[in-house]
Amino acid sequence: MESLKLPHSLRSSHGGKALIPFPSSTLSPKPPSPILPNRQFALSTGLFTRTITLFSPSILPSGHFDLTEARRMQFHTSSASASIQPMTEELMGDASKDLPVSGDSIRRRFLKFYASRGHKVLPSASLVPDDPTVLLTIAGMLQFKPIFLGKVPRQVPRATTAQRCIRTNDVENVGRTARHHTFFEMLGNFSFGDYFKKEAIKWAWELSTVEFGLPADKLWVSVYEDDDEAFEIWRDEVGVPVERIKRMGEDDNFWNSGVTGPCGPCSELYYDFHPERGVLDTDLGDDTRFIEFYNLVFMQYNKKEDGSLEPLKQKNIDTGLGLERLARILQKVPNNYETDLIYPIIEKVSKLANLSYALADDHTKMNLKIIGDHLRAIVYLISDGVFPSNIGRGYVVRRLIRRAVRTGRLLGIKGDGRGNLEGAFLPVVAEKVIELSTHIDADVKDTASRILEELKREELRFVQTLERGEKLLDEMLADALLSSKENGTAPCLSGKDTFLLYDTYGFPVEITKEVAEERGASIDMDGFDIEMENQRRQSQAAHCAVKLAVGNGADLAEDVPDTEFLGYDTLYARAVVESLLVNGNPVIQGTIREGILEVGREVEATVDAKLRQRAEVHHTATHLLQAALKKVVGQETSQAGSLVSFDRLRFDFNFHRPLLDSELMEIEGLINTWIGDATLLQTKVLPLADAKRAGAIAMFGEKYGEQVRVVEVPGVSMELCGGTHVSNTSEIRGFKIISEQGIASGIRRIEAVAGEAFIEYVNARDYHMKNLCSTLKVKAEEVTTRVENLQEELRMARNEVSALRSKAAEYKASIIASKAFPVGTSKKIRVLVECMDDTDADSLKSAAEYLVDVLQDPAAVVLGSCPGEGKVSLVAAFTPGVVDLGVQAGKFIGPIAKLCGGGGGGRPNFAQAGGRKPENLSSALEKAQSELVSILTEKAR
Repeated sequence: MESLKLPHSLRSSHGGKALIPFPSSTLSPKPPSPILPNRQFALSTGLFTRTITLFSPSILPSGHFDLTEARRMQFHTSSASASIQPMTEELMGDASKDLPVSGDSIRRRFLKFYASRGHKVLPSASLVPDDPTVLLTIAGMLQFKPIFLGKVPRQVPRATTAQRCIRTNDVENVGRTARHHTFFEMLGNFSFGDYFKKEAIKWAWELSTVEFGLPADKLWVSVYEDDDEAFEIWRDEVGVPVERIKRMGEDDNFWNSGVTGPCGPCSELYYDFHPERGVLDTDLGDDTRFIEFYNLVFMQYNKKEDGSLEPLKQKNIDTGLGLERLARILQKVPNNYETDLIYPIIEKVSKLANLSYALADDHTKMNLKIIGDHLRAIVYLISDGVFPSNIGRGYVVRRLIRRAVRTGRLLGIKGDGRGNLEGAFLPVVAEKVIELSTHIDADVKDTASRILEELKREELRFVQTLERGEKLLDEMLADALLSSKENGTAPCLSGKDTFLLYDTYGFPVEITKEVAEERGASIDMDGFDIEMENQRRQSQAAHCAVKLAVGNGADLAEDVPDTEFLGYDTLYARAVVESLLVNGNPVIQGTIREGILEVGREVEATVDAKLRQRAEVHHTATHLLQAALKKVVGQETSQAGSLVSFDRLRFDFNFHRPLLDSELMEIEGLINTWIGDATLLQTKVLPLADAKRAGAIAMFGEKYGEQVRVVEVPGVSMELCGGTHVSNTSEIRGFKIISEQGIASGIRRIEAVAGEAFIEYVNARDYHMKNLCSTLKVKAEEVTTRVENLQEELRMARNEVSALRSKAAEYKASIIASKAFPVGTSKKIRVLVECMDDTDADSLKSAAEYLVDVLQDPAAVVLGSCPGEGKVSLVAAFTPGVVDLGVQAGKFIGPIAKLCGGGGGGRPNFAQAGGRKPENLSSALEKAQSELVSILTEKAR
């Protein structure tokens, strides 16, 4: 069988036909045939094989077969060429001896292994880190960085985690190599001044060889070139042969937290896929033979400003084991993508593309892998609250989404695979990612609807610009290739063209670069950077001045006759192209269905009737909205901006306060009444002065000519407007306000839908209401009452929880009451200063009140706690006998709170305070105790 090739271009597709002529039900192994002896063949592809049962006689290698006898053959497929050969024991390997190890079980067993060795199992941190120095969580140790840097005290001596991570610095390698990912899980064990090098090395070896059963003779070790201690532990105590221990330099095996600060040597474990190649001249960086799967960092030095190293008083361990990498090893597959962590996602993509991954060529497999990888990253990022945007983390998500969408188009994916050819496919793939998320992040399923809706919206929005941009990019590349051929130079897309695609069509420069490289061209990044800088300068200058010049096309424009707008009466016309310019630069706006657009050519111009209708509906509705606003809230309101889109309208207006719900309902009612009146619109062209005298509303700041077009809804609205509108208000069908909000001082914004968008909105709301009624088991009119009851139940439950917390705090307080000690000679004052761990502020208050009652007058109590990350709570409670001595709680607690980066105060007998530096709480309480003792000793002589 010849390997199957797919064309790869922006428009390539396999036409929606299956690449192999058998139903999906035949893709699972079946029992041996009782009619024919079991004959095994293999599609030789390397390390990994899959069994597939095929019924089509057209793909069998030889012999006479009768389908009526249900004869069959088994094929084992994998990732290289697809030549057929007899099955051999070597190709099958010894997989039958070992049951498959799932990715979930690897994660579970890793955590259990270290938990049994005194490690606290901690949850994965969010992909959005607290650390301002990094954009996303890129390593398992990131959540412990403050501990390693000595900024916060350790909570436990040992910890183990399965951390979700994102890295996009080498996104171009995703799918091309066996191991690169944007999203991955890092399994780690950490020691905060507890165990060190010997234990870390021995446990890593035990985990690898005993717990997971990796053959010792297939494991190699790297150590830092000067780390004799680690070398000797591996050689003498673990027993790794010297020839399989590699000393490596600082670039590979020395970790730094920065220019200065904690640092230390590393030691790494590698798995050898080809030990038969021997031990001479080995390169652990050879991806065809080795894969690094476990990295041990021995944090033992502090790097000073002069570059010298001094030993740390507290030595730490930071390790990272790549889950996907170990799964690849244990599951005996040729790359990380074919593990059970990712392959089900790839299978979903393959089904949407009507492809067989096993029979696909390498380039097609790469594209399938890209989508499988990117969807994992996208789903978990959105679940953690990162939404697509053009800056920061949001741009990472948008870039990955757009890369996945474009890759899907390369694979020929059309629609959502459920009959809607205009639908989005990413949400369909994301459903599989969400299904696999249970043991990675349980919260993902709770945010599934939000994830799917965001993906759908972002994909469909990008597809619109992608289609236009793809055509333009195709033309640009064709010109670049032709020019290079004529001039004998290397083909290169100009920086201006690249920037146009980026700025106008939303093409990330990375995608433009990838497409160009596929066509054998490069892009002028220096020119692109110049264009970007020019735009930034123009944007900054725009705040100070407005450039009115037309540009170098001004002279040309004088020679071009005025273009008559025919869109009021028709959506089709024949025309002659006189010129193509915007600010003097040639441009194409619209879609060229056929032929070439050039000056002097006669063309047939057509407007999309459905889109025009949706725009007209929203435009006329905007006029009605302004009329209703003036009627309901006052004639002083005026338009401050607007947007007329196919799916909604946006209207900004000057007003000093939010609109009341009753006002919004009245506005909606008026507009829908006017729609139901089925009033014919009237348009006429008048002198500007006459139009104003007639009462037509003009947009403030707008420039008008001597003759103006007036659009009137008789008895309702009259405005100066050059746009297109419905002919009768009944065409609007319905109007609904979606939102009303303030966008600037004195400026409000209303967003609304009308026409077809109104119907879609109402249907969607009805769908959600039905689901809500079903969930709450009530009628629609009873939903509000039911929700109010649930809120009351929740309030009562919270009160009960608060009461229980207070009781728990009082119980803790009863235990520490015995720690109170007397101060003073003439008057014995009982003093208690204690830390109550993570007790919340209210419970801390209850504990303090309980203690002053128990200790009796005179007594002084100061308590502190860390109720949350970056939070400190403090409370001081003094009895009347202490207050009478001139010691006031409110004045005392303030300076103590400042030590924790906060402040506070209160009454003489009771005060509360807070702070932002939990790491200072211990020293702050010591300060409180010493000062309290000093003051009371002096006062109570």
